[in-house]
Parts: sequence; structure tokens; C-alpha cells
Amino acid sequence: MSDGRPYLHQTQYEMNMQYQAAIKETLEATGVVEVVAGTAPVNSNAAAKEEALRLKEAGVELTIFNYAIWCYPQFTAVAANYAPGPYILFCNIHPSECGMVGMMAAAGTFDQLGVVYERIWGRIQDPDVLRRVMSFIRAAAAVGRLRGNTYGNFGGRPMGMYTAVANLDQWQKDFGIDVEDIEQYDIVRYGDAVPDEKVKSARSWLERYAGKVGYNDTNFTPEKLETQIRSYYGLRQIIAERQLDFIGIKAHGDLTDWYVTMDLAEAFLNDPYDMDGKHEPIVAATESDMDGALTMQIFKYMTGQPVLFADVRHYEKSEDVWFFGNSGTSATYFAGKSDDPAENMKHVSLLPESKDYPAGGGSVHYFAAPGKVTMARLARKKDKYYLTLVPAEIVQFEQEKMEKLGGMATPQWPVAFTKVATPAETFLKYYPCNHIHGVYGDYMEEWKMVAKILGIEVQILDENVIA
Repeated sequence: MSDGRPYLHQTQYEMNMQYQAAIKETLEATGVVEVVAGTAPVNSNAAAKEEALRLKEAGVELTIFNYAIWCYPQFTAVAANYAPGPYILFCNIHPSECGMVGMMAAAGTFDQLGVVYERIWGRIQDPDVLRRVMSFIRAAAAVGRLRGNTYGNFGGRPMGMYTAVANLDQWQKDFGIDVEDIEQYDIVRYGDAVPDEKVKSARSWLERYAGKVGYNDTNFTPEKLETQIRSYYGLRQIIAERQLDFIGIKAHGDLTDWYVTMDLAEAFLNDPYDMDGKHEPIVAATESDMDGALTMQIFKYMTGQPVLFADVRHYEKSEDVWFFGNSGTSATYFAGKSDDPAENMKHVSLLPESKDYPAGGGSVHYFAAPGKVTMARLARKKDKYYLTLVPAEIVQFEQEKMEKLGGMATPQWPVAFTKVATPAETFLKYYPCNHIHGVYGDYMEEWKMVAKILGIEVQILDENVIA
């Protein structure tokens, strides 16, 4: 952005462009951002419209307004009519230049207009400043990429859970997501059509790479595993044909009674690989948990990582540790936290499913690899969405102890032994539902910005919250 007075615009032209070049070069050096740079500093309403339309036509996902000198704030207001949001208002802090003044004037303008934006200041080469910019970029891209998504809802509401069902109108209005309802029997039909040799090859891969495949003579036979493999390939075919972006599967009470459990299918959908090689993770929420799937899809767009789906299963006071685990949707990635499937799968056991699921099949069992995690959940209160954030750490114990602890719950299910940053009483008082989701790393700031962009409230369950 520039000064509306021609002589000042020209005098400071080169300096202004140097600041822009620094932003472009620094962002592109991250390897994850493609920058569409302005052709010249904006010094008139006509130039503001022209530059903003160029960004719109290029399909950018957010716009950075850069203030290196004093800039007429009207140009920012005009550009915002065309340049895609959300917006960063970025300025330098050089004492002999007026970038901060220009940014503050534009910020006040946006506040009056009710425009969503973020103020960031400093040298873009400063790691802390770059981190703030990248956090906003990840958040803005995650929210923007939801728009136009289609969620595949296989089977509808599971086991009476209100928190697993969202309103179609609200999803379209708030997030730009459509919902396509699909019969679960389609999974069976498509699975039956998968070529036998493809199924045999996948079974061989699992038997070779899994740490253990615990066949028995009843509910987890080689034939049952092949049926699970068919369900995975059937789902992949449906997702491709119907161009679904993410999905949820009811499973419980239907497929788990008369077909086979979806544990294997959900795991490898969420994984960055399968029995045939690498693929982009496809968010799949068990129990058709729509708000769970929505939380996971934002995590995926934000980080590119597989996302954990788990029950809030148990709090073990003796170890101050939570058991987060579920029979489905547990990506094998979490077993080793590696991009190499062989490294993860050696920690994975396929074990006979719980007797609670008469159809049988193999449960994907492991103890999640240790590491700092960010956990989150989008939920609704009186029809309004709000966000709960939980900073946490997955921990491990020696193998014998983990098996003993895991055996207290459901021994064949995966478990992420997790220490959260808030007391158990506080967590149980304020956490919104029975499902929780997360990724490795610290993405608290990104989620706060997501909430700001979406206009929703945030509650953070950390050491500062008291029950």
C-alpha cells in the first residue's frame, strides 16, 4: 500500500517494493507458500481495485496488506471489496518510516467496517514474526478450503448421539460444506466387487508389516480380514466416484453386527499410506460424528498430518493420565509417528475385535507414540459453534505397564496415554462431548485464529482454568 500524494508515492516507491520483495522471498522460502505479489504499490482507488482483482483472479486464499510507509487507508477499504480474505495487515517498525501509522489507520478502518483481519508487525525475517504470519496463513487456508467440500455421511446418527449430528443448513451457511447421505450397504456392494488378487495382496502386506496378526477360529479369521480389506477399497471407490472430501461411518449397530467392523478401513483412510503406497489422508470419523469430522478436516488442512480420533475413555488418577482410544478411526501413523509405514506398522497389532461387535474383524491396536499434541473439538451450544482447545502430551511407559494399563479398558483397542494441561475435574466439567481429536505439534495459535475467522468463542482447557 502507498501514499496518495504522487511525489511521496514516487519518492518511496523502491523502498516500498523492497519490503514487498522481502515478504515474498521469506514466505516462499518456507516451501509451503506460493505468493502472488503486487505489481506496484497501491496509490489510488483505481490501483487498489486493479491489484485486488488480479489477486482474486489468481485464486489466492488470503491477502496480506503491507504497510512500509504512510498509506491512505481508503485504498485498503477499496481493495477489500475484491481481494480475497481473510486479511493480514502487516507493517514494519522502522522509526524513520511510517508503516505502523499506515497499518493502524487501516486497522481502524477495518474495525469500523466489521472486516475480519489480523495485525502483525516487525521484520518478516524475524522467526517469531514469520511464525505469526505462517500461523494465520495456515488458519485462513484451513477455513477457506472447507468451502465447497462434500461430507459423505454413511448411515446417519449412531447410538443416539446428538453431538454426532450437525445441521445441514448451518454447515452450508457457516462453513460452505454440503452433506451427502449414503447407505452403508454401498460399502458392502462395492467391497464385493474388489478383485480377489487385490485383496490377497493387501492381506499379504498386512501380515508382513504388522507386528502381530492375531487370527483365531471365530471372529478374526483370514476371511474376516479380507472382508475388512474389501470395505476399505469399497470406500475408496465410493469416495472417488462421488468426489467426497471427508466422511463419517455409522458402523455401530449395523455393520458391526452383520458385516465386519470398520476399524481397518477407517485407519487406512486417515493414514498417509495404505497397502498400495502413499496417499493423501482422507478424514474418516467413526460413528458418523459430523462435528468430529469437521474438527479433523480443519486439522488436516491446517497441518497436512493424519488426525487422531478417540473416545475420552478413562482417567487413571494413579498416573495422572487419560486413556484416549476408540475401536475405529485410529490411523496407524500414531503408532510410530513416522512417514514410513514399516516403522509404524511394526508397533501395530491386528487383534480379534471385542465381543461387543458380533460381526467380528480385527481391531487396530497400538500405544500412540509420545509427543506434544494439540487437541481440539468444535461443538455447539444453543445452536452456536464454539471451540475447545486442549494442550496435551502423549506419553508412553514400559511395554508391560502399558499393556497392563490398556487391559483395564478394552485390551485390543489403541490407546493414546495422554497428560492434559488442566486438572481432571476441570476437563470433565468443561470438555463438550465424548470424542476428542488431535495432531502432533503446537497449533494453538492457528486454532485461535480459526475461531477468530469463523467468529466463534474459544475455551482453552489449560492450567489457567479452574473448575
